Amino acid sequence: MSTEEPPLSRAERRRSTEKRILDAARRLFGELGYDRATIRSIAKAAKVDPALVMQYFGNKENLFRQVVRLDAAESAPESADPLVTQLMAGLGVKLAGMPAPSLAMLRSMLTHPDMAAEMRETFDRQIKQVSAVVEGEDAELRAALLIMAHLGVVVGKHLLELEPLRDTRPERIVELLDPCFRTLVDPES
Repeated sequence: MSTEEPPLSRAERRRSTEKRILDAARRLFGELGYDRATIRSIAKAAKVDPALVMQYFGNKENLFRQVVRLDAAESAPESADPLVTQLMAGLGVKLAGMPAPSLAMLRSMLTHPDMAAEMRETFDRQIKQVSAVVEGEDAELRAALLIMAHLGVVVGKHLLELEPLRDTRPERIVELLDPCFRTLVDPES
């Protein structure tokens, strides 16, 4: 009887490689910020060729968006802990540094109706995804508060450059917000 596992299918290998790239990118964007994390360094950390990173994600901006996006595939946590961990990891990455196009989108959402509509759709989708995990009374409201607190901290640090946020390490901000986010996700805990 053989103990070898059957070889992975092409689709399984692709998902595994994509996950390794995303994990490496999440870590490096979080540690170095957007500007200092390079496609080469991410590829090296993921143990893939840089061309493969570009093949999967197109460019660094798309990779960053994928890393910080709370999408349907990743928003499947069924309990508070994984959800808060995911939200806090995304916040840490965004606080470490955001690309100019992402910051421009945030600026534009307040002055351009088309961008406001696009961002509203994005936030509505995120709120629905989070509220599916958040249980109890006011689940959708608490999910909206989580998403908007996330946004507010990013805006305060990068666009308004509020001194206390600007001068504080992203890890410290995440550490201080973690209990607040946990309470919003599960007020009974």
